Amino acid sequence: MTDIFREVDEELRRDRLEKLWKRYGVLIVVAVVAVVAGTAGFIAWRNWQQSQAETQTQQLADALRLAGAPDGQGGTAGGNPEAAADALSAFAGQTGAGPGTLARFYEAGLRAREGNGEAAVSIYDQLAQSSGVAQVYRDLATVLSVMHQVQSGDPGQLRARLQPLTAETSPWRHSARELTALLAIRAGDRDTAAKLFAQLQGDASAPSGVRSRATELAALYAVEPQ
Repeated sequence: MTDIFREVDEELRRDRLEKLWKRYGVLIVVAVVAVVAGTAGFIAWRNWQQSQAETQTQQLADALRLAGAPDGQGGTAGGNPEAAADALSAFAGQTGAGPGTLARFYEAGLRAREGNGEAAVSIYDQLAQSSGVAQVYRDLATVLSVMHQVQSGDPGQLRARLQPLTAETSPWRHSARELTALLAIRAGDRDTAAKLFAQLQGDASAPSGVRSRATELAALYAVEPQ
């Protein structure tokens, strides 16, 4: 008796499936094809992205090799910094904001290393003003731009650019405060310089290099008693 009920149940299921197929068969096929095509498209897109990333990484590595980047054994491979800077500039123009931004920072550093400070400052300023660059890197570009103008730029204007970056929330506050102190010295404002150096000297969160320099300069520019 149980077998009879099972056969009847199977026949009913088969009948339902046949009706569903007659009614929705084409739609089911289309849906399956869409899923397969979508999956294949995603895999192809992901593979293309990976290929692009590998290509871009290789291009960036080639440009840095021209600059004489470390060879992995503690030395450098000679290199041609000017050619590398040109290659990095071309690379940045062909890629997105992420790798392109990194290339521009490298390029600016090479320009400065080769004695072309104006070109380096121009690149840093472009990065600082670019809405396509993350704010943290825009702020870093501002710090680096000011750093290359400490001896030549207008102290008042440069201090104004650094002022927002001296806040406690800024990841670049220690460098910004150190540069602000140096600019204060140029402007003849020894009191401000001394206070900033003393602040950096006592800031446990400041990098050791910054604290070391601040300790020496705090003593040199200490406010003399009236």
